[in-house]
Order: sequence, then structure tokens, then C-alpha cells
Amino acid sequence: MSDAVNKVVLAYSGGLDTSIIAKWLSETYGCEVVTFTADIGQGEEVEPARAKAEAMGIKEIYIEDLREEFVRDYVFPMFRANAIYEGEYLLGTSIARPLIAKRLIEIANETGADAVSHGATGKGNDQVRFELGAYALKPGVQVIAPWREWDLNSRESLMEYAAKHGIPIDYQKIKTKSPYSMDANLLHISYEGGVLEDPWTEAEDEMWRWSVSPENAPDKATYIELTYEKGDPVALDGKPLSPATMLETLNKMGGDNGIGRLDIVENRYVGMKSRGCYETPGGTIMMKAHRAIESITLDREVAHLKDSLMPKYAEMIYNGYWWSPEREMMQKMIDASQAPVNGTVRLKLYKGSVSAVGRASESDSLFDEKIATFEDDEGSYNQADAEGFIKLNALRLRIAAGRKS
Repeated sequence: MSDAVNKVVLAYSGGLDTSIIAKWLSETYGCEVVTFTADIGQGEEVEPARAKAEAMGIKEIYIEDLREEFVRDYVFPMFRANAIYEGEYLLGTSIARPLIAKRLIEIANETGADAVSHGATGKGNDQVRFELGAYALKPGVQVIAPWREWDLNSRESLMEYAAKHGIPIDYQKIKTKSPYSMDANLLHISYEGGVLEDPWTEAEDEMWRWSVSPENAPDKATYIELTYEKGDPVALDGKPLSPATMLETLNKMGGDNGIGRLDIVENRYVGMKSRGCYETPGGTIMMKAHRAIESITLDREVAHLKDSLMPKYAEMIYNGYWWSPEREMMQKMIDASQAPVNGTVRLKLYKGSVSAVGRASESDSLFDEKIATFEDDEGSYNQADAEGFIKLNALRLRIAAGRKS
């Protein structure tokens, strides 16, 4: 048992597990429980969580729509860095955790709570992300992780606890529940468990919820145009959209064209390998478009430096260090690099693929057709200059080769 707790703020989904946690916290610690439910675009109604919390006697209930903040202040900054973990994963679950941790701490301060709690298990990354965020924002806060403390380690024991304490159980929903452990927000939906625990077994096609299979996608390509300002997409086909609406719209377009499916085995921060499947249709489109607009607006060395730092930046987010000084320092550099990243990208969506087929920037393009042309450049580029350039760069190679001969 940890130190005495008077009030705890619980990240509450309204589902059976966190309802059990709410009761367990009250019973085990004898404390008041505050629930916090965030709508970050998971696609499910969050308001019913209020009635469930009230039925358990909870007096302070927070239910908040954080979709715009999530995309504007977390997803977009991450995409300015072109962040990808281990070459493939677009960090959909990882990037949602710092926002939830921030609001947990803010609500704890507002309500005078001395502890926060979450429903992440002791095997996963989320426990690390929630708690690193909490400690970074409120060093003296107490964190309660029931899955690391209680003895309710089976579905049967959880059901028995719920029945004993009068927590409603929707048996019909349990019978029809997906065999996968899923997490969803506006950026992605993830799937783990079930047949996916065998890395040789192909995911069932009926598992996917956001996208059609590439084979069943339309036979005609969809063309779209994304307009960027300082590295963020601000308009689709010329129509200005808010960050959340932009991502939601791109998710629909991408999903309709079979874009954004991913099946990987990743290295969790806690040490184990884990197989997961992800759908990130809008994010996949944004990644392709952002790199395309950067390709004509960023200086070569700036672009290459960003690329060299990106794996470290992505690892910080995956491992839960969003609120660390090193991530904040790197973000300032990334954001500064995006000042000239303005313009429009034309994209082709077709049967699971997204291609950049056009890019233009009236104000910041570094592409000079007079120099790049294969036709007469009217003296803009002296090809004879290349000889000295090549010989100087070859000097160390020639010296080394001569030593060996």
C-alpha cells in the first residue's frame, strides 16, 4: 500500500475495467474518486460515462472534448518532424498519452487531489507514458496503477468483483466484444492480442474497421490537394479546415481507398517484442504530403539534419518523454525549420497507396527550373565546375587507395 490518499483523479473510459478501478480505488484507499473522460476521437460516445460514474456515487466528473487540442498541439507538431518509430509506426497511441497526462494533472490541481490513476497494465508502454508525464508536470504526485497492485488478474476475477460490488455488466456486449485489445483516437486505431499474438498468422480482414482492403478499393484514383502553412496542413482542395476536421476528413478519404494499414512487430520500451496492427489513413496521407512540400522548400542540410534526428525524436514520443526537456528543445528546432514549409501538394490515392504527384510553393520554393533543366540553362550552371568539386571530394579516397597499392 502506498501513502495515504485523500482524492484521486482516474483516467476513466466508462468501460467495465475502469469502472472496477474506480470502485477498487475507493474501497482500497478509502479516498474520493474524480473521473476524467477525454474525447480524442475514439469514435465512441463519451457522455454515457457520466451516468456510469454517477451511479457509482462519484461527485466530480470531467468529460471533455479534446479533439482539436489533440491534433493541433500534439499530432501536428509530431508530423512536422516526420516522426516514425522503427521505420513504420506513426505513433498513434503514443502521442495521445501526454495530453491525457496533462489533463489528469491539471484536474488534480483544480480539485485538490493528491494522486492520479490509470488503467494501463504492467506489461505495456502506456503505464510508462502516463506516469513519466505525470511526474514531469507534478513531481510530488502519487500515481496509482491498479494492475500492478491488485490480485484481479483474470477476466473471471474482474467479473466476480463487479458482481459483488454492483457494477453493471453488459453481458451481451461482452459476448460480442472484439477478441482484440484496441485503442483508437483521431490519428489511428490499433489492434493487439487474439490471433495477432502469433506473428506468423495473418490478420483477419474483418478485423479492420477504418479501411477497405486495397483489393476492394475503388478502381479509379482519388486526387486531392493539401495546402500547408509553416508545416501544418490548413486546407483541403482549397477549403480551410480545423486540425481535427482535417484529420477526420483525411481518415475517411484514406480509408475509402484502402490506405494506412500496418502490421508490425515492435520493440516495447519495457523490453518485450509485441505484434500489433494499425490503421492510420489520414496520418499516412499527411506524412507523404509533408515530406513532399518539404522537398521543395527546405534547404538540403536542414532536411538531412532533421532526418538524422527524427529517429531519436520518435523514440522519445514512443517511450513517453513528450514532456522532457530534450523533446521540448528538439521541438523548437523542428518548428523553426518549418517557417518556409508553405505551399500545396497534389496527391493521388489509389488502392492502398498514396503518391505525391505535384508540389508547388509560390513564396518559398527552392526548386529553380533554370538550373535543374536538361535543356539549355542559358549559363545558369557551369558544368565544368563539377570537375574540381569531384576531385576535392575524391582526394581522401585517392590518398587511401594510393597507400594500399
